[in-house]
Amino acid sequence: MLRPIAAVLVMGTAMSFGSTSARAAEDFSLVIKDHQFSPAELTIPAGQKVKVHIDNQDSTPEEFESHDLNREKVIPGKGQGVVFLGPLEAGTYEYYGEFHMKTAKGKIIAR
Repeated sequence: MLRPIAAVLVMGTAMSFGSTSARAAEDFSLVIKDHQFSPAELTIPAGQKVKVHIDNQDSTPEEFESHDLNREKVIPGKGQGVVFLGPLEAGTYEYYGEFHMKTAKGKIIAR
């Protein structure tokens, strides 16, 4: 009697692990150097949640900010941060560095 119950528990556990990995966010990277984002245009898949790692190589902090994406995150000088995006509809979403708005600009392109 216990074997069928154990088999159901094992199958349920395996199915839950499978569905968890299917929902995992895909990773992307941005670098801040000389008060500029690189790449200036980052293409991500539309309809999927993504994780954007931001590496600030400058000695001063910068803020990743986007009204289009409804996100803001301060990245300390010589520090890192993460921003989760999406799932987004196909389109172009602008972002900028609030502390260096003239030079720190970029676009997220969801396709």
